[in-house]
Amino acid sequence: MADETGRLTRLNPQLEITHLKPEKRVGLVVVLTGYGKGKTSSALGMVVRACGHGMKVCMLQFMKGDIFTGEWEAVKKLNCDIEIIPTGMGFCGIQGNPYPHPVHREAAQRALNIARERINSGKYDLVVLDEINNAIHLKLVDLEQVIDLVKNKPTLTHLVLTGRDATPEIIELADTVSEVKEITHAYRKGIEPQPGVDF
Repeated sequence: MADETGRLTRLNPQLEITHLKPEKRVGLVVVLTGYGKGKTSSALGMVVRACGHGMKVCMLQFMKGDIFTGEWEAVKKLNCDIEIIPTGMGFCGIQGNPYPHPVHREAAQRALNIARERINSGKYDLVVLDEINNAIHLKLVDLEQVIDLVKNKPTLTHLVLTGRDATPEIIELADTVSEVKEITHAYRKGIEPQPGVDF
């Protein structure tokens, strides 16, 4: 648990900590999908863990960009090599979003080009494509484009793809797939999104 200064407070300081090192390093493909809350939050948890290991991270947000979200400020406070790039024009076709589909697609194609550059540079240990599954589903990017990214990534680069509606083809390519299932959600009770929990 952390105290008020954000330092780690160990309740069992006499406990010996083991630093695991895999015999063989592998760059994993992780898919976080489903209709429940927590896909981006899970990816951000991996970003924080990677930070703790001194890894270089890039997160591209394919939908977010029009509404402030806490992770933008949080990464500035971490002493880590983390880059978050919100490239989206908001959620296409919902929540009163004013932009037509071609504008969303153009933004998503730009994001895909940035993703390709970051991934192929070989400089990043972890790349997160946040809401990329939604972008495929909404035809903002083509499934073939994303399959190409996944198949041609550097061997040691971890790649995380989030968003509902992950296609069978993307799931088939993944090493790890988690589906977040909604049991209930505060918005169904008329509760507005809350800072620090929802954004």
